[in-house]
Amino acid sequence: MAVGAVARFLFLAQKPFWFDECFSVEVARLSWGNFLHLLWWREANMSLYYLLLRIWLTVRAPSGQSEFFIRSLSVVTSAATLPAIYWLARQLYACRPKARRIALIAATLFAFNAYSVRYSQEARSYALFLLLATLSSGFLVAFLRNPSGRNRMVYVIVSILAVYAHFYALLLLITHWLALRWLGADPTGTDQSRAQLPAQLRRAWITIGVAVLPLLIFVVKTGAGPIRWIQRPGPGDLLRFYERLSGSTRWPLAAIFALACLAAVSPLGKNLWSRDPRPRRSPEPSAEPLSAQVWRSRFLMLWLFFPVALTALLSLARPVFLDRYMIFCLPSLLILVAAGLARLRRLWLLTIVLAAILLLCGQGIFYVYGHDFDDERDAAGAATDFILDHTQTGDAIIFHIAASRIPYEFYRSLRAGEDTASPSFRRQLGPEILFPSHGAGLDYRDFTGKPTAALVRTASPVHPRTWIVLMHNGATGKPDATTVMLTSTLPESYPKMVHWQFKRVEVMLYSKP
Repeated sequence: MAVGAVARFLFLAQKPFWFDECFSVEVARLSWGNFLHLLWWREANMSLYYLLLRIWLTVRAPSGQSEFFIRSLSVVTSAATLPAIYWLARQLYACRPKARRIALIAATLFAFNAYSVRYSQEARSYALFLLLATLSSGFLVAFLRNPSGRNRMVYVIVSILAVYAHFYALLLLITHWLALRWLGADPTGTDQSRAQLPAQLRRAWITIGVAVLPLLIFVVKTGAGPIRWIQRPGPGDLLRFYERLSGSTRWPLAAIFALACLAAVSPLGKNLWSRDPRPRRSPEPSAEPLSAQVWRSRFLMLWLFFPVALTALLSLARPVFLDRYMIFCLPSLLILVAAGLARLRRLWLLTIVLAAILLLCGQGIFYVYGHDFDDERDAAGAATDFILDHTQTGDAIIFHIAASRIPYEFYRSLRAGEDTASPSFRRQLGPEILFPSHGAGLDYRDFTGKPTAALVRTASPVHPRTWIVLMHNGATGKPDATTVMLTSTLPESYPKMVHWQFKRVEVMLYSKP
């Protein structure tokens, strides 16, 4: 845990906050009324993380809420996932003499996994989502091994929290249902309580369904609008996802992981695909029932591949696959790899192979300290600093879309060292905000919408200069309708225009002669 925490705290503030992280912070800083309005109206997904971040931010005064401190919540959550993976592996391989070794290897792989490090250094819900997904599967296995009311209750609670941490946790619950529907509910191979388990789990899933009903209503109400920007994946995207999930941007580590996974399941032979493997004793020294070995391997493989396959298939109609949304598949990969490595009979050979893997993992970690697996990070901070450095008295500012005000407010708060919700904040720093503006501070209505030509024309009589901030204004390479409106309306009153380009952000300054 110490090594894993250090790997995640190192260079935590090296990369600038980008749009999504700024969004998280500004949502958490809203007043309670605006916070609850926004969750129901637009941002019900990840609501648990927003709530925890809101509590986390109360630990320090606004002036002490640095990027390092804000991201630390994800680091703490990620560090807590390490013992959770260890516990899950011990649960799955409890009947094996090498259960502790498998669990230790899985925990070690997680500590040095660059994919986990990357998203533990981000002020988003992915680290929390991964922790809760691991615990959900862990308590499912614990309940199947010991069907007590306590295990079932905790499984229900953790699963509900996982869905509120990220809506894609429903894919994990579907995986759980399929694992028991298709694979049976007997991972111990002892046929214990086989008749009672399905009924008890049905009640558990009904409880979970009722508890997450508000989120399901939200999804039906909003549709796919919040994720309409996701691109349709191709076969190469799926292969790159598993390559990144292994913790590298190169194929050698992914190839080693694939071989280790094969080593973990190969002893089962045809029984892995048999509809009903015979409940005979395994020829291995553990004497673990064969049905238990088959269930465990099938469960981990289903967890690793089914959510990705389902979202890829659904993406043929509406793109819904995004690799970071699939981070909850990481525990199944690491446990399978650990089980394969544990089959090495010679300790010295295991040590050499594990050292080689950790060396490749280390290269991946140093890569993510300075890079991203994707290319979505923007330079909103640099753009904001530029505007604040060059603002003059009487200036106004219009944001191309309402949401582009969010990173501006975050970086403005760092510059001022105070809460952006303060009524005096707008008057003290930066140009007057014309759009979006529904009050002295951020309002839940300021998170959506676009400016109109009538609003733009009102700036001319009052303000000698007007700043325009453009973000996400032309995914196809052509300016969208709002950009066309702004660039055609403003010259009517402001004949002079200067343009600056930042990464994924454009800044324009319109002024009178």
